[in-house]
Amino acid sequence: MSEQSTALSVGQQAPAFSLRNAEGETVSLSDYAGQNVIVYFYPKAATPGCTTEACDFRDNLNSLRSSGYAVLGISPDEPETLASFSSDESLNFPLLSDPGNEVAKAYGSYGTKTFGEKTSVGTLRSTAVVDPEGKISQIEYGVDAKGHVARLREVLGI
Repeated sequence: MSEQSTALSVGQQAPAFSLRNAEGETVSLSDYAGQNVIVYFYPKAATPGCTTEACDFRDNLNSLRSSGYAVLGISPDEPETLASFSSDESLNFPLLSDPGNEVAKAYGSYGTKTFGEKTSVGTLRSTAVVDPEGKISQIEYGVDAKGHVARLREVLGI
């Protein structure tokens, strides 16, 4: 059974969201109005690929911030799991909890995926860049965790 959410396109209004962060506080996309925001979706905290990607964003955060980009990571993990992951990996940007995958679905980041012989339905690794007007300026699906931030920086001219 295939379940796929609808992909977004450059120029579309970014779907609004309000999710809990690792501390249980609500963070909304509107909190970043007037800024560029990199919103990346990952399937599960503390797994090898997701750790690689999160640490890559962590290690590049200063250059991203100095170029005017904030970073938000979103997964279906509960805030307590995000807090442990963030602490264990010394992450320096907010991780947000989307347990019902509603935001992932709104961003086209939810569907059928295959890992080895196993097929499942869940959050798909993807990244959306939201411009200061709240529109999608860059969207990438099927992201490979390794080297993703370097490719993103190249696309963004950072």
